[in-house]
Amino acid sequence: MRHKSAKIAVLSGKGGTGKTLVSVNLAAVAGEAVYIDCDVEEPNGHLFFQPEISLEETVSVKIPFVDENRCIGCRKCVDFCKFNAFAFVKNRPLLFQEVCHSCGGCALLCPEGAITEVDQNVGFLREGKSENVWVRTGTMNAGEASGIPIIKKLLSQTTTSQNGPVFIDCPPGSACSVMESIKDADFCILVAEPTVFGVHNLNMVRELADVFQKPYGVVLNKCLYEANPAEQYCVEHGISILGRIPFDSELGLMNADAKVVARERPQYRALFSELLKTVLEEVRHETAVDPQR
Repeated sequence: MRHKSAKIAVLSGKGGTGKTLVSVNLAAVAGEAVYIDCDVEEPNGHLFFQPEISLEETVSVKIPFVDENRCIGCRKCVDFCKFNAFAFVKNRPLLFQEVCHSCGGCALLCPEGAITEVDQNVGFLREGKSENVWVRTGTMNAGEASGIPIIKKLLSQTTTSQNGPVFIDCPPGSACSVMESIKDADFCILVAEPTVFGVHNLNMVRELADVFQKPYGVVLNKCLYEANPAEQYCVEHGISILGRIPFDSELGLMNADAKVVARERPQYRALFSELLKTVLEEVRHETAVDPQR
């Protein structure tokens, strides 16, 4: 079964909500799919899929290098940098590369050509296949200030598979890395827990999806047979509930053991297959309403 290459981002307001559970298992039941792990600080989707790696490459950014023999101490680079990556020490610019945003402006402005740009390795990408799923993973080097260059590279490169949906496993929260992950998505799945705190986290990512004008629906995870504040929030705000995942000890244990549950048990395959069907119907509806998506 083949689906159009819709880009579906999976978000949650914090870690541990079930974002990776949802994105991994949706990819597993899609017939053919691409799974992209944009949580580059702590990627874990590959632990579930255990793909056979076919590609590995480093990701680098440009940072300035100052030739002290040509520098005249004019301070133009220091005054220009709005991120305070340069300090003026002993009549020479001193670079703090951790806060450099690689804009290249200092090199362009230097009247003596004393500043050039060199490559700085910030992380790496891996790609491989696990049964029907192409798995792309980005990993940020320890100590780096931002994973956005890695996320951009992850999302800009295509894979061999172009026939199935693309599932983007976003970083938790609503910071810049999440914004980068969803900006080209066709649809967002917001994963929520059945608690008051879960409502707070859901509201965070809902507001982010609204800012980016992305259509979205909610998957309620860890559902119990009692009042669900997250479900009540969805009803009150007219938000589509795409599916419900029960609070299931077997599912939880298998997920904690990095098992793709849809590959392990028929009941979980049925659960995520039904969820996938609902999500793709939502995507088709949104595409029909807005053909530009």
